[in-house]
Amino acid sequence: MRFGCMIKQIVVKKMKLNYLCPVCGERLKASGGVYKCRSGHSFDISKKGYVNLLTTKGRNPGKAGDNKEMIRARSAFLDLGLYAPLANLVAKKICELTAGIKEPAVIDSGCGEGYYTAAFADHNKNAAFYGVDISKHGVDHAASRARAAGLENIHLSVASAFSLPFKNDVADVVVSIFAPVSNDEYARVLKQGGKLIVVSPTAKHLFGLKSALYAQPYDNEPNRYGLNKFSLSSTEELEYDITVTGESIWQLFTMTPYYYKTSKEAAERLKSTTQLETAVGFSVSIYTKSR
Repeated sequence: MRFGCMIKQIVVKKMKLNYLCPVCGERLKASGGVYKCRSGHSFDISKKGYVNLLTTKGRNPGKAGDNKEMIRARSAFLDLGLYAPLANLVAKKICELTAGIKEPAVIDSGCGEGYYTAAFADHNKNAAFYGVDISKHGVDHAASRARAAGLENIHLSVASAFSLPFKNDVADVVVSIFAPVSNDEYARVLKQGGKLIVVSPTAKHLFGLKSALYAQPYDNEPNRYGLNKFSLSSTEELEYDITVTGESIWQLFTMTPYYYKTSKEAAERLKSTTQLETAVGFSVSIYTKSR
């Protein structure tokens, strides 16, 4: 079920957080199809409107994060709507957390292909959303999704969750869904009292998939993030069963960590599976910046 915030909806077009130069840390300004800082560093703005701020220091920006095939598979699976209840729940939480804020800024850290970012922006048109991901392929896909949906309140950049391209104390909410969590960096960019939403798997999440892959399937261990600059405000679990068929089974598999640690033989068995029933479970925790 779709919904909008129970407040006046305003499409945010003008308000934008300034990006920071990843080389020198100065503010970037858009000029002639590029972002430039006073020191002369420049970064091209893609035809789709996003900017790649991932430097070559310690990594290859073209190969960082999920590759094109993985992005396509995850997008195809998510577009089935099987995880829509999660998107709706988090969108509702963002509505509640930003109620009364004139122009809220929300960072979706690890936005990937943009499925959740687009859902949040569609439900919360009074807020500006900043999707950040280390994968250029993911951000490129997210930009296509935002453009196709006509969502002008989405701004996208290629960058690391551990080096967000924003100055201190600018965001009202940071969202991290099945993505790396950075205690220090999230505390840095959030305003005092700002909120962090972290979505992680419950114990039985995708247990049916693991049962199809492994002789001895196991429960998921709770994630421990060491968020010593935050206090836990609330946790809500969302659990339900889904049925996945055909090619979508493989798409689901490739968007999970099991894709990297499953034997070739087990993966081949999964390819012959025509229908999969599994529980999905999401733990939605809200933290408040405390220092």
